Amino acid sequence: MPKITIIGAGSVVFAKRLITDILSYPELKDSVFSLTDINAERLQTAQKMAETLVLQFGNGASVEASLDRKYALQNADYVLNLIQVGMHEATLLDFEIPKKYGLKQTIADTLGVGGVFRTLRTIPVMLDICRDMEEVCPEALLLNYTNPMAMLILAIQKATSIKSVGLCHSVQNTADDLASYLNIPVNELEYKVAGINHMAWFLELKRNGKDIYPELFKAMEKAEIFNKDKVRFEMMRRLNYFVTESSEHMSEYTPYFIKRDSLINQFDIPIDEYVRRSERNLERFAETKKKIDRGESFEGEKSHEYGAPIIHSIETGTNREIWGNVLNTNLITNLPQNACVEVPCLVNKGGIQPIHVGELPPHLAAMNMTNINVQQLTVEAALTGNIDYVYQAVMLDPHTSSVLSLDEIWSMTKELLDAHEAYLPPFTKGRNLSFTGAIV
Repeated sequence: MPKITIIGAGSVVFAKRLITDILSYPELKDSVFSLTDINAERLQTAQKMAETLVLQFGNGASVEASLDRKYALQNADYVLNLIQVGMHEATLLDFEIPKKYGLKQTIADTLGVGGVFRTLRTIPVMLDICRDMEEVCPEALLLNYTNPMAMLILAIQKATSIKSVGLCHSVQNTADDLASYLNIPVNELEYKVAGINHMAWFLELKRNGKDIYPELFKAMEKAEIFNKDKVRFEMMRRLNYFVTESSEHMSEYTPYFIKRDSLINQFDIPIDEYVRRSERNLERFAETKKKIDRGESFEGEKSHEYGAPIIHSIETGTNREIWGNVLNTNLITNLPQNACVEVPCLVNKGGIQPIHVGELPPHLAAMNMTNINVQQLTVEAALTGNIDYVYQAVMLDPHTSSVLSLDEIWSMTKELLDAHEAYLPPFTKGRNLSFTGAIV
């Protein structure tokens, strides 16, 4: 009877997906779902949603909910983290202030100046969660779904004793994409994937043991295929490997695509896309709440997410391979040990067991390093309280540095620090560098 605590359960659409997945396993039918959130209305909605799902599945699972996070964590076996610090309002600032300086973004939740500030808002909360876990459920496994994935997992694994893994659906979703481009069933794809979150590489792509990369290159030459994924295909054309995250994400992890309007138009890059998604999420919450209040049932379709299969494997001993984000303990030998990497992992009663990959092709490791540089500096800023590292992380971001001057980067970063003050740790309110570089 595992106890599964969901932090940020007010993200009801995603929470519904994960709870549905868990309830679909007969072996997990007696699970205890402990829900917590900082928003009472959202938490109440999440509780009603979870109770509705339990009734639909007709099993013995139970649901409890509390605004007291530590209480919700008491004796948990698994902790699913779904939080978003600052919510929609903070997201708007991440987009609107850089836009004043001419810096356009599309997703801004993983890297770039948006990713840096989302990290600074979130790491202190994540470390507080881990301190609670160390006190009331020290053996629990933390399954993190919150972005920026690599930076949060790096901070957690460097600064706490909690067992953790970062989970994303980019490998699974990209496999679906590739199967559709190749017009073959996804279960016939054989692949080896490794790198960093949102920039992992399909190092091998096979079918029946045969390399099918040549077929993917041929498919790319068809306009109707290329136009579905322009940035990723363009990067494959240059690097010879396909990357795991979407074209809109990849466009802002590099300096090549958003620095001019002509390129934005050429590659169909959806500027401000995450703002629109955030607005849709607010609408979906409202729709879900109405559905719950009317007593309607939910669809029971299983998702691609790894959370439920991981819990099932650990509880039952079933061997599974998943892709997880973990500290690089010599797993990828030409990326830094002080970095978070995304690699295949074996899961069973022994827990999460990352698999050694070895060296990446050197040009792929070099691409990863352009993102790792920003990730490491941002995490160091949060853990050491060194404000200089915040400015320098933004300065090293590939997209930001392709558009803005150093003075503009310093001014923009200072304005974001001031705008996000309510959600940032104390060190960001102290010693700041002015746009001229002088200490003020």
